[in-house]
Amino acid sequence: MSRQLSADSPGRRDFLKKSSLGTLTGVLALGEEIPPTEKNQPVRGADQDSMACAVIGYGPWGREIASALTRNTDANLVAVCDNFPIMLRRAERSLPGISTHLDYREVLENADISAVFIATPTHLHREIVIDALDAGKHVYCEAPVAATIEEARLIARAARDADGLIFQGGLLYRTEPQYRSVFGFIRSGAVGKMVMARAQYHVKNSWRRASATAERTKALNWRLDNDLSIGLMGEIGIQQIDTVMWILGNRPTAVSGFGSVMFWRDGREIPDVVQSILEFPSGKNLIFDISLVSSFDAMYEVFYGSDSTIVLRDSKAWMFKEVDAPMLGWEVYARRDQFYTETGIALLANATKLDALSQKATDVDPDAETPLYHAIKSFTDNFFFGPYDPVANWQTSFDATVVGIKSNEAILRRTRIELGPDLFNV
Repeated sequence: MSRQLSADSPGRRDFLKKSSLGTLTGVLALGEEIPPTEKNQPVRGADQDSMACAVIGYGPWGREIASALTRNTDANLVAVCDNFPIMLRRAERSLPGISTHLDYREVLENADISAVFIATPTHLHREIVIDALDAGKHVYCEAPVAATIEEARLIARAARDADGLIFQGGLLYRTEPQYRSVFGFIRSGAVGKMVMARAQYHVKNSWRRASATAERTKALNWRLDNDLSIGLMGEIGIQQIDTVMWILGNRPTAVSGFGSVMFWRDGREIPDVVQSILEFPSGKNLIFDISLVSSFDAMYEVFYGSDSTIVLRDSKAWMFKEVDAPMLGWEVYARRDQFYTETGIALLANATKLDALSQKATDVDPDAETPLYHAIKSFTDNFFFGPYDPVANWQTSFDATVVGIKSNEAILRRTRIELGPDLFNV
């Protein structure tokens, strides 16, 4: 009997990079413009041992990306760019041997770098993304991809027309194993007729950051600037909005919004508590609220059906069956967790029956990876085995950004906005 190689085995990875997996589909510091030249040829990964990459923007989320890249054996983080020198010194301490740059153009001019991860403030994405694609770099761009629909459309067009290049938006849950498992479960009809969804994100956080100089403080607090920010629903809610769009299989047709500055009264105009109702085809609605004031009950999504309801939180999931729901068979062996007067059947992705029975609802798996890690792993897999269409491709990223922007607009105007199909044309 031959010995099977593990998924992360170098031998297996090297073999796959040289095999015919290229036909896989995608289901499973700022300055002057780069002079216009003929587009560089995209760098493919089949003959490379790792993907040489750079992080542009080394703030809190850029550092999370860098950390996830260092845990990915297929990625080789070689450069960090930020327009604030202190961030570069921090990168040099955390990532010995890293190349650091104040100007992102220096990264794009390096022919040895195959891909860039863009984690700058949202309103700075457009120029960097388009320049990176023109330079022949594969691009992972944080979500939302832009702060205006016009700039998001320019990014989407550039990504669409970049032959042979991978563009992946930073929408995290389409590649997270538990969410992908629940996606298939819901699409199989296990919840019966889907009737509505709810989501929330609650954390006590002012969203304000401090710095030694007024200029740097203003730059750090772009999320509180009405001229630059697309608010809580655009900057935070986009992840859960995209999750619901993905699972329901539709874009919303209208959005209503409400919001106020309820607690952090420091001169900001961006509301710290917001609510949205997103209307989907066939009468289904998503009711969504975000709070920077109360942290109670944190973050989750709930999908309600005629046979059962599914709750997703902390990369875990439970099914709550109706008393008249048909038996599915497998639930006889599943773990049951008590939630006040309700009993939830645990849905564990890639778990054995023994795993399911031995774990507790509150157990934290020390070996579990973050949704960001899985999103980046999807990107590096595409680099070596593709190119194929990412699950968070340019159209998906554009759609989610449009809905996030319009949701924020509805909140600021305290009104209902229809989202016609033409709005999503690229």
